[in-house]
Amino acid sequence: MSWLRERPEKADGAVDLTDLMVRMDGVAVRRGASVLLDRVDWRVEVDERWVVLGPNGAGKTTLLRLAGAQLHPTAGSVYVLGERLGRTDVFELRPRIGLSSSALAAQIPGDERVTDLVVSAGYAVLGRWREDYESTDTERAAGMLALMGMDGLADRRFATLSEGERKRVLIARALMTDPELLLLDEPAAGLDLGGREDLLSRLATLACDANAPAMVLVTHHVEEIPPGFTHAMLLRDGGVVAQGLLGDVLTEANLSAAFGADFELRRDAGRFAARRR
Repeated sequence: MSWLRERPEKADGAVDLTDLMVRMDGVAVRRGASVLLDRVDWRVEVDERWVVLGPNGAGKTTLLRLAGAQLHPTAGSVYVLGERLGRTDVFELRPRIGLSSSALAAQIPGDERVTDLVVSAGYAVLGRWREDYESTDTERAAGMLALMGMDGLADRRFATLSEGERKRVLIARALMTDPELLLLDEPAAGLDLGGREDLLSRLATLACDANAPAMVLVTHHVEEIPPGFTHAMLLRDGGVVAQGLLGDVLTEANLSAAFGADFELRRDAGRFAARRR
């Protein structure tokens, strides 16, 4: 059963989704003398699932913050869900975007109940207070938790969860508002092997769901790319090394250029593995 809502269709059966989910033209982000991103052009379409890879400091999180309307560019233009940053109310735009990140996790009160954390996404708040929720809201929150395998932990406190459980709860929260764009910042970071594989399996299922939102996943490791992802971008020092279809971009030459070493790359049953030669 899919807990994702079906997208409206045109009369000819095509999905009626208007424009690019993300569009960046000549984007740069600078902080003092530091260049975090430089001359980035990027397009994310509605049915695409992107992975963004690169070493520490490559600009991956900065790119994701722009796509999440959390940051404005120093130069160039950024359009998210058809709205240009700097010319739109980001507080109206952000609820249309699902975001899961370690920065968000750090802001969550430790005593927050799991179910309250998910349902409060509808108000874009952390820490339930006096908001009123309808039964449809609590039912959807339960459905999102079930989708991520967390339905049995709905009454637990966030601080008592394992790292893997926290990651899955944050993704359930990100899906709560039925977003048009889902952004995942290193969702498998810090997980043990079992936790990583469980999470990647669920993300693969989500990626293959036609009703799922466009997805962008940031990671350092090719082993953390779920099956079903379609496109990739490789970053280094704030610039794009390569971008496009996953199979075209994820090559030994491009990976080596992005990470500054000679890497061997293997692919088996839709999964990747890399090691230094």
